[in-house]
Amino acid sequence: MYKIQKRTTFGFSAENPTGTRNGGTRGKDCEKLRPRITIPAGETATLCDIDGEGMITHMWFTGYIGHGFIIRIYWENNDFPSVEAPISAFFGCGYDENFSDIDGKYPVLNSSMILVAPGRGYNSYFEMPFKKHCRITVENREATDKHLFYMISGWLGDVGENIGYFHAAYRQEHPVQKGRSYVVLDNIKGEGKFLGMTLSVGVNGHNTCWVEGEAKMYIDGEDYPSMNYTGTEDYFCGSYAFGNDVAMKKYQTFSAPYVGLYAILGDADAQYNAQKRFMLYRFHVKDEIYFEKSFTMKMDNLGWTGPRYDDYTTVAYYYLTEPAALTFELPENSELVMK
Repeated sequence: MYKIQKRTTFGFSAENPTGTRNGGTRGKDCEKLRPRITIPAGETATLCDIDGEGMITHMWFTGYIGHGFIIRIYWENNDFPSVEAPISAFFGCGYDENFSDIDGKYPVLNSSMILVAPGRGYNSYFEMPFKKHCRITVENREATDKHLFYMISGWLGDVGENIGYFHAAYRQEHPVQKGRSYVVLDNIKGEGKFLGMTLSVGVNGHNTCWVEGEAKMYIDGEDYPSMNYTGTEDYFCGSYAFGNDVAMKKYQTFSAPYVGLYAILGDADAQYNAQKRFMLYRFHVKDEIYFEKSFTMKMDNLGWTGPRYDDYTTVAYYYLTEPAALTFELPENSELVMK
């Protein structure tokens, strides 16, 4: 923190859409001229477009921040995005139409990488280096015009050697195919590291412990997973169904720097037979997952009585030594609705 680096700070916002020095508001003191932008239905807005070598260090969004807004990030003038996801899912808030949790409060995701603050302020602290160019866009897939408040900040300067390009891939199965592992990430080629994921779960049917499914990572073409977690709650660093199987017999939220079950939506008192919704995150910051050739991650949807058919929605975050196109395609907007 105390080091002074040879860097030039930039910030893209509605008041400074070019992100240039001396490019902000011409308004007087206490005067707002352009605090937000309007993205017409069916159109895409470019929020950040910058040449040079540098780093995206923070992104903040609010306004309309539902699944009808698709965020994309392009590296090094490529015509394909290396980040593509509904903006709410990117920030770990798959159930973006639910504004209160079981305690009647805004769900707060309080991690080192992502912050979902009260009032639905979406914040990203992922470090995103680039050598030549960065472009960030938001597409409005909704049928009506929508407003967006945003701030994207970073710096231009030397990012050093051996950098990884940030990637984020969205996937969903509503519901998971019963008896088959849910694929979080697949067909990832090259050298890099898996940074983690967010998971939103909609429980279907009798809720006899939905977290028995194992998390499995296949590194460099393995036939069998070398990273094999014994259960879903174990992968997300909890145990015994996050408290639902022991003691109080009810799920409990927690939000830590690298992992959490930060939101539970639904009936807070019923142990089973409740159509609960869960939002979780897990970041491998202190326990990094490296690969040299390829990477695949799967997660079972399993309960005490066998395979389940719950709704799973994930965003996987990872770095590669070169920008790459994503291996999953986004569903149609009508299929993204989660309530």
